[in-house]
Amino acid sequence: MKRTFILLAVVVALLGALAFIYSLERPSANRDGGSEVSAVDPDWLKARLDGPMKKLVVRAAPAPLPDATLIDADGKPVDLAAWKGKWVVLNLWATWCAPCRKEMPALDALNRAYDARGLSVVTIATGPNPVPAIRAFFAETGVTSLPIVRDPDQSFARALGVFGLPTTLLLDPEGREVARMQGEADWAGAEAHRLAEALLARP
Repeated sequence: MKRTFILLAVVVALLGALAFIYSLERPSANRDGGSEVSAVDPDWLKARLDGPMKKLVVRAAPAPLPDATLIDADGKPVDLAAWKGKWVVLNLWATWCAPCRKEMPALDALNRAYDARGLSVVTIATGPNPVPAIRAFFAETGVTSLPIVRDPDQSFARALGVFGLPTTLLLDPEGREVARMQGEADWAGAEAHRLAEALLARP
């Protein structure tokens, strides 16, 4: 009886060890506290671009962002991982950029419409943009919902290969670039809203 009990205990221990190893090897949908979202099919995304949204160049495969040294209005670090789990329209701009001034109100409107639903707009002022100038820019363009995020030495923009402003990236909920647009667009138009609704409707 004692031998049987010991044998049974050994078998249970082995099964437990195997189960633990399997759990480590198995892809998890919640490794970092969030649910993993399946990669966007490039053809699926392209089929949902119309009007000014057709300027988005869709990547063949999602690409992780380079390491960023971004700061807020107070000089504190900003981690883009804070938006992980949401779709993100990531816009690089500058206070001296005329097309940026034209499209910023539309980006603000898009953020107000979808931020609570899972799609956020994050604008990054790249280059020497003093905080008072950014605040004045936002006030003059009626921006009320966008955070102040800065890339003062342009290291993030250079790492992304951005050479003209505005440049806008579409990030999936894993924080990866899936599409990019060079130049301004009407982000408050019907085409942008249809794209946002399609992205949010994905399982």
